[in-house]
Amino acid sequence: MKTRAVIFLLLWQAGNLFAQTGPSASNPVVANILKGAYLPSSYPASIVITDPNVISTGLLNDISVDSLKATLFKLRSFQNRNTFSDTSSTTRGIGAARRWVFSKFKQYSAAADNRLQVSYLQFAYNSCSSPIKKHSNIMAVLPGSQTTNKAIIVVEGHIDSRNDDNCDVTGNAFGIGDNATGTALVLELARVMSKYTFRNTILFSVNTGEEQGKIGAVALAGYLDSMNVPIKAVNNNDVSGGIFCGYTASGPGCPGYGALDSTDLRIFSLGSFNSPHKQWARYVKLEYKEQLSSLVTVPMNIQVMQNEDRAGRGGDHQPFSAINYTAVRLTQAYEDGDGGSVTPYLDRQHSIRDSLGRDKNGDGIEDSLYINLNYLARNVLINGNSMAMVGLGPDTITVQSAIITANRFRVQFTPVGAPAYRVAVRSATNDWDTVYTITGKTVDTVRVPYGTSTIFYLSAAAVDANNTESQFSTEYKLSTDLVPLYLAPDSTKPPVPDPGYYGIQLMPNKPNPFDESTLITIQSGTNLFVDRTWLNINSINGRLISRVKVPLKKGSNEVLFNHGFLMPAGVYICSLIIDGLPVQSTKMVFRPM
Repeated sequence: MKTRAVIFLLLWQAGNLFAQTGPSASNPVVANILKGAYLPSSYPASIVITDPNVISTGLLNDISVDSLKATLFKLRSFQNRNTFSDTSSTTRGIGAARRWVFSKFKQYSAAADNRLQVSYLQFAYNSCSSPIKKHSNIMAVLPGSQTTNKAIIVVEGHIDSRNDDNCDVTGNAFGIGDNATGTALVLELARVMSKYTFRNTILFSVNTGEEQGKIGAVALAGYLDSMNVPIKAVNNNDVSGGIFCGYTASGPGCPGYGALDSTDLRIFSLGSFNSPHKQWARYVKLEYKEQLSSLVTVPMNIQVMQNEDRAGRGGDHQPFSAINYTAVRLTQAYEDGDGGSVTPYLDRQHSIRDSLGRDKNGDGIEDSLYINLNYLARNVLINGNSMAMVGLGPDTITVQSAIITANRFRVQFTPVGAPAYRVAVRSATNDWDTVYTITGKTVDTVRVPYGTSTIFYLSAAAVDANNTESQFSTEYKLSTDLVPLYLAPDSTKPPVPDPGYYGIQLMPNKPNPFDESTLITIQSGTNLFVDRTWLNINSINGRLISRVKVPLKKGSNEVLFNHGFLMPAGVYICSLIIDGLPVQSTKMVFRPM
């Protein structure tokens, strides 16, 4: 979910944003649905299907390799889908491609009681020395069955393509791996999920302009933010159907040319291991494991990656996470190229060679594809299942208290009354070590084997009568070496906190020394100081360099400090300030490369 009190960090492509005008939906009904200003009874399904097990198996059975293949062949036929390519032709260019996607969304809606509401998201932008042009994402919105919780779920993939020259708008740029596969995935999910009913609204978005600095995703994130639309999670799918390792691959790369991997999927996201984005990645993995892994013919291994994206690369999840929407990138394990960092560049990605396949028998139709359709279908399933479960499940809860004694946690939840709860425990890795299921409306005990670790991170989810989890709460840090920190605070304590009493700790920034930016983490055992906390960055001689508001909430709070190379190299002091008084300080070393 988005935390509105967190300071807006400027997007890295802010230098180009001056040319982008405010986005708007061509269909005003879509805007109202996204804001939660609609009557759910206006979008009824003729057959209401809400059972999570029925939906999971339905997705497994309905996702079609043939449908995905047909979409890839059609996208290939437009030859060049560069953001600034032809918009008037009916057969070639980005205009023809986006009109075709719009028509497919309408077709899927007609087959599903006209519940999918289809629209362009229109905005203006200039690049490649062209005048300002009008651009369009293509959206389909499946209204939720309630509007009490207005949070939506977003799945996106970009439709634009490029060849070696990113400003070549006339030469062929088929863009099959990057990113007809992601577009096909989003379309297939709209087709198969539109017959089901979910509590929360789902937005299927096919974005333009990823190759020109993620301008379509910037427009979409800004549009939703401008309307104060809360988001449960964003799944960005980019480079989703290949299994081949090229000569080059952005790190963490693959083992060597010709290696294959059709059973691993990587999820990249912002932040350290306890960020909300990592929590969502773990949820995606958990739901696949528990709902589908025993049913599928070829089980997939989902890797929760440490970094926001591959080394030196980016994608359409980043404009969302930059303004504190929970967002991840799902992408294939091995890539055929790193986008062209070496000369000569022999791989397919970001080149005219990113085509559909080879015509081996000379009939004009590719019959040996560079995309593994079954692998792509498995990735569609992982996306759809995570979206379905979070769209069906109850609202997120909070952990009221967690007390550690001996080898047990005693945990209390707010609000109470769920049929069951799940408690996820993690020690040193990106993945949860164990996910426990407990019953009881207020307090229960979870046994935890300590092993050699003394530090644990705990989060929890509510479980409804259909055995569907909510998203997991913020993680809380517990230590066998410390007294309990997460009891509800005593209101008789002084307004300026004693760090030990409230579990407040300013952690060392990472990395340190740092170059362009560094991540500052503050642990807190209370919500008391949510509107009363700042970080001050001072030079060693006391001059204030930066002041950042922190909505200090219970759990781990992360602030990305990006100085933009305005500071001279040296030592700086980072101070946690509450009610105008310093609480704790750490040293940061800025050492530009």
